[in-house]
Amino acid sequence: MDINKVGVVGCGLMGSGIAQIAAQAGCDVVVREVDEALCAKGKGKIEKFLGKAVEKGKMTEEDMNAVLGRMTFTTELSGFSECDLVVEAIIENLDIKRELFAELDTICPPHTVFASNTSSLSVGDMAASTNRAANFVGLHFFNPVPLMKLVEVVRTLETSDEAFDASCAFGEKVGKVVVRAKDSPGFVVNLLLVPYLLDAIRALESGVATKEDIDAGMKLGCGHPMGPLELLDFVGLDTTMYIADIMFHEFKQYRYSAPPMLRRLVASGRHGRKTRYGFYDYRK
Repeated sequence: MDINKVGVVGCGLMGSGIAQIAAQAGCDVVVREVDEALCAKGKGKIEKFLGKAVEKGKMTEEDMNAVLGRMTFTTELSGFSECDLVVEAIIENLDIKRELFAELDTICPPHTVFASNTSSLSVGDMAASTNRAANFVGLHFFNPVPLMKLVEVVRTLETSDEAFDASCAFGEKVGKVVVRAKDSPGFVVNLLLVPYLLDAIRALESGVATKEDIDAGMKLGCGHPMGPLELLDFVGLDTTMYIADIMFHEFKQYRYSAPPMLRRLVASGRHGRKTRYGFYDYRK
């Protein structure tokens, strides 16, 4: 099963990155957004990223134009009718994702592999909304997609060897290191990362140390590039709480329960860098 034409649903932060690396790997790429304005915004992100690579001498202008030439932007799902792989990168809402995949199931040919970029939701639950559970995987990329080297390829109970192997090969084709995981909440990275982040909040909440010292301790003591509270601001406090709630619902373990401080910050609108205020103040 060769993957040469790729569809990406959603051209936000993650979708635009996935579309970019697929085009850079030589694939023809179809990107769908709900309206022309969002298509233009997503295309602008990709052009800006590639433009910086040209400025730094990491890519020629000719190569940049070739990458952009392999990309098509549309507002219609019918544009995916000839794709070998369709990757969904939309809002983390299971019902909306299931509705999307059910519609795609009527548009795409039987050989098309469906993939979700979800970081926390059940891939199997999405696959159940289609008639191609054997051709369904998770492809969890990390932000920023063009720079982060990892992709988790997630296999459900129904995923076929052919679809799984083809998805792993695609991950390698776009320059990523592939980690193979089963369909369990958090997969590999978030299964280990989320409790660590929540423990950092509990340490701050209980007065073990200041946020600056907690972050400095993990950066200088453990060699982490970012401290846990800095990382929470980068990922998004609301996103972390959402993932933690899903994992707690599944496992019913204290280590996945969102601390009261996290809930208070999210309720007050302090979601991290995207709102310019989280554990740290970015408004200045």
